[in-house]
Amino acid sequence: MFGKWLLTSSAFLLLLLTIAGAPAAQEKPDPLASWKPAFDPRGAEYTYLLSNVSHPGIEGIGVGYRIRDKVWERSGGRLYVDFRPLSQLGGEKDVIQKLKMGAVQGMMSSSVAAANVADTLGVVNLPYVVDTFDKLDTFRNTPELFAPFRDSALKQGIMVVDITGYGHYGWATTVPVRNLEDARKVNFRIAEAPVNADIYKAWGLKFTVMPWGDVPQALQTGVINGLDHTPIVCNITKKFETAKYFTEINYAQGLFIHLMNKRWFDKLPADLQKVLVETIAEESAISRVATRRQHAEQIAAAKGAGVEFIPLAAKDRQLLIERSAPVYAAWEKKIGADYLQRVRTTLGQ
Repeated sequence: MFGKWLLTSSAFLLLLLTIAGAPAAQEKPDPLASWKPAFDPRGAEYTYLLSNVSHPGIEGIGVGYRIRDKVWERSGGRLYVDFRPLSQLGGEKDVIQKLKMGAVQGMMSSSVAAANVADTLGVVNLPYVVDTFDKLDTFRNTPELFAPFRDSALKQGIMVVDITGYGHYGWATTVPVRNLEDARKVNFRIAEAPVNADIYKAWGLKFTVMPWGDVPQALQTGVINGLDHTPIVCNITKKFETAKYFTEINYAQGLFIHLMNKRWFDKLPADLQKVLVETIAEESAISRVATRRQHAEQIAAAKGAGVEFIPLAAKDRQLLIERSAPVYAAWEKKIGADYLQRVRTTLGQ
């Protein structure tokens, strides 16, 4: 009797151990494992909590880890950049509020979301203004253009430190879009940003405003059949597995605007302020060069996987520019007519 009880108890215990161990065996690998720091950050005097919503395989985001490592080295381990990509700290609208309050000290915000912080930041998303890599470099390196942009969020207690990118915006779709007539049949997902809504209204196209985290399911289920984004992001985040066509309208550069809480920065010792700002500037410049290369590489990879890239005809491009007139008129009132004209003239639109 005792032996039978012992056998039953042992079997039951084994079953419990098996069940307890099952979740561990089924745990997914950490997608950020290869980006863990090679140092122990627990001894840092100061921590800079830096957020981003997307994947560090994108050059304009992975720069956050390079900033982390270089700042640690240059500060002698006094300042730790705690970089959190993949929406670990929440969606962009939520993080913007945390940034203003100081709960998060930094954010590499998409340029479309950054326009919610200050209207002037929307200038880089206006159609066919900062629409090439060369124009982006000119914009960033011309003080008369970048300084008003940099200082535009100070009233919100936020500094604009620098810019990185993720390539040319276009249309990833589940059906081919070869002209504007085709485009009118598509429901495009756009970001939660006022300038994007204004653009799509002016273009006369159907759109749905949607948080980035909801896109995969919406695309797979047909709630949307088009995505306003870039080849780099679409390929790395596997959107091309569902959307097999990409129309190259190239109306804007996808950008990450490095935002920082100014109150936190002002409390940082002067030597660490210098280390942080200089490192961000250096690594962001390197990242912008790398993004050009990654743009070409990701297009080639997508084509190799069967994605069809469709250039937009010159006449359709011109029509989009003409239809954008109400957008320019509305946004020059928000960001200043003189400033917008200076940007467009300098960049040669």
